[in-house]
Amino acid sequence: MAALTGQDREFAIEISQVWKIFGANAVEALSDIRANDLSKKEVLDKHNCVVGVADATMNILPGEIFCVMGLSGSGKSTLVRHINRLLEPTDGRIVVNGEDIMAMGPAPLRRYRNEHIAMVFQNFALMPHRSVIDNVAMPLEIRDVPKNQRIDIAQRTLDMVELSSWGNKFAHELSGGMQQRVGLARALAADPEILLMDEPFSALDPLIRRQLQNEFMKLAANMNKTTVFITHDLDEAVRIGDRIAIMRDGRVVQTGTPEDIVMNPIDDYVADFVAGISRLKVVRAHAVMQPIGEFESSNGNLGAGTPEFNEDANLGVLINSAIETDVPLAVVDKAGKRVGVITRADLLRTVVEGTETS
Repeated sequence: MAALTGQDREFAIEISQVWKIFGANAVEALSDIRANDLSKKEVLDKHNCVVGVADATMNILPGEIFCVMGLSGSGKSTLVRHINRLLEPTDGRIVVNGEDIMAMGPAPLRRYRNEHIAMVFQNFALMPHRSVIDNVAMPLEIRDVPKNQRIDIAQRTLDMVELSSWGNKFAHELSGGMQQRVGLARALAADPEILLMDEPFSALDPLIRRQLQNEFMKLAANMNKTTVFITHDLDEAVRIGDRIAIMRDGRVVQTGTPEDIVMNPIDDYVADFVAGISRLKVVRAHAVMQPIGEFESSNGNLGAGTPEFNEDANLGVLINSAIETDVPLAVVDKAGKRVGVITRADLLRTVVEGTETS
């Protein structure tokens, strides 16, 4: 298919009805699944095949951080490896920046991976015989970029991840957190449109992990890269993701913003997932407020001195304000127009509904 321009593309990545079944009888197993709605266990027993991804569909917007999460064995890492065809799907369609990935031959696919998609792994995957700066420059070396130019780019990328003076060191001389920064720098040095990150921080200590999350979010905001971020940690997904897809048994169970998923879990499985998440930094004013017209028709107009908050103010900020004043809070849109009202009762209801005793 012809590549679309950036203005024409609604999605950076389109994954449509993708299946991945491992085993010699994968095609036969898929046909049987579609005809008879077999479970994973039935597929294993009948066809000696394992369902890794089942009918997965997701559309990822340009520039967003899209988190895919689930427990071990849910299919999240298997799915992300289809985006650059490290794994071949049994069936389905994958389009990346307007390019039909499934239609590419081996040489165009290798070139596309090298020039447009970068991947950051959990295990760092640094070359022990190369210096830090040579590890970072490696994707550019594969492209035959002249040495001076690729070293210059690698050094600038090391500056971005705060490893300016570590270029001549080797991987074994760096801490785990520093090695992961090198892995991130190597991906960024290639200046890809798409970043695939497969649990990149999960092997790190909690403090280092949070620091790297902070650094990654700053970099993502500045570079506007489309990122698919795999994690098993809902706290991490809620913290960094613009949207989240939750997977179970190879299927996408629910997709939405962190707020959507925390406030409106689609089933008991998702509800259990989000039960331990604090709503204070996830839930925003627009999800709590009541329309201003309805409120004022029953209670009269809000006064000019009513505290005002924008629609994205989080629950924690709203609660702190409600502690200080007895009057309702006004919610304003981007133009500064009052569009909603939040009372103490609204806030209490939201907090109570988010507890495990609800």
